[in-house]
Amino acid sequence: MSTFSSLNAATTALWAQRRALDVTGQNIANVNTEGYSRQRVDLAAIGGSVVPAFFSTSNGIGGGVSADEVTRIRDAFLEGRGHTEHANSARLTVENETFELVEQAFREPGDTGIQSLLADMWSGWEDVANQPQDEAARGQMLKRLETLVGGIHFSQASLGAQWTQSRESLDVLVADVNASATSIADLNKAIQRAHQSGLPANDLSDQRDLLVMKLADQVGATVRHGDDGVVDVLVGGMTLVSGSSASSLATAGTYSVDGVTADAPRIVTGSGGYTVRPGGTAEGQLNSLTTIIPSYRKALDDTAVSLATGLNTAHATGFDLAGVAGTPLLGSASGPITAASLKVMITDPKKVAASSVGPTAGVPALDHGNADAIAQLRQSTTGTDAGYRKMIVELGVQAAVASRNLDIQAVISTQVDAARESVAGVNIDEEMTNMLSFQHAYSAAGRLVTAIDETLDQLINRTGLVGR
Repeated sequence: MSTFSSLNAATTALWAQRRALDVTGQNIANVNTEGYSRQRVDLAAIGGSVVPAFFSTSNGIGGGVSADEVTRIRDAFLEGRGHTEHANSARLTVENETFELVEQAFREPGDTGIQSLLADMWSGWEDVANQPQDEAARGQMLKRLETLVGGIHFSQASLGAQWTQSRESLDVLVADVNASATSIADLNKAIQRAHQSGLPANDLSDQRDLLVMKLADQVGATVRHGDDGVVDVLVGGMTLVSGSSASSLATAGTYSVDGVTADAPRIVTGSGGYTVRPGGTAEGQLNSLTTIIPSYRKALDDTAVSLATGLNTAHATGFDLAGVAGTPLLGSASGPITAASLKVMITDPKKVAASSVGPTAGVPALDHGNADAIAQLRQSTTGTDAGYRKMIVELGVQAAVASRNLDIQAVISTQVDAARESVAGVNIDEEMTNMLSFQHAYSAAGRLVTAIDETLDQLINRTGLVGR
């Protein structure tokens, strides 16, 4: 090894330590950048020639240090776990929010809830039973019945509005997923070209992985690693992004809450219309659209039918002030009776059939027996009140289970994210230590250059020749 070759080794050392300092500075600068993965310079010794030649020899000392490779620190296994757990968290979050909104629609417990309105209506019948001759008591009962019907209408409309909003949100989500898929395909193409050209692509990979995690939240995306740093993105077992080409998703199904049974909302492939089973937010929204909200709308319809059937059946056995048999109290504005179409059919207090016996010898029917019998319907174990209470209890249990599952999942996701961060995240203390280490190494390499320069100066001044 010649004296001048030592200068070359020192030069490589200066360059390598300077690059290591640059990378450390990049890590520190991006300590708070979302999705940034810390980078590390891979230092490798430049070995001496191991191939003998006729006019060349090597002492095996080597030619310095190489710092060509900058590695992006990332754990593929933890990233895959992160995709899965983020998708589960997103799904449970949507379902928990759906149950909370359903509870708000029923307003239980509360003075404006259907249970309270039912109690007021039954109390109205008790007032009629106590004063069957008082038209004011009868009129008050009818107003309370109208208030109850209005409360049922409001709850059903709230559930319908919630369904419509979720359906529109699903369209927006799918459009965003398609845009992200196109961006990932473009980044894949750029990363592949960078790898093939020997250029760094760490920052591009960070941008792409951030989009992949976003897709994991939205539709439960998973990845499959390929050559040259390229990844394929899969949703529900179907390929959404393959290398530099991206497919698209679309929504299908009804836009009316009343058409869920015949044509349920779903996500399909943009080409061919094949049904996709997504995860994440999309899965939660589809569960809300096809199961959670429709089930409680049906339960409210059943409550309306039960109320109408019970009241109409009991009312038909009584007589009004004119001695006429009771007519239906509740009916439908159009079509079969539902929570949305329920309507009070009697507006004249005199037509309330409070009496259990008809008039005799022209004397009005002022008996209170039928009104009292109707008031006692609240005690029925198979009546409207019992069925409604059972439905509200089930709603409370399901909402509590959804909230508990979300809390458990939040702990799991936090642990997985912490593990990911411990690998890929920037640790300021570690970077400061590295910076000091590289700084001292750079100073030592500079001192080596000075020592060689002084040695050469001594040799040239004394002999005028450079020794070998």
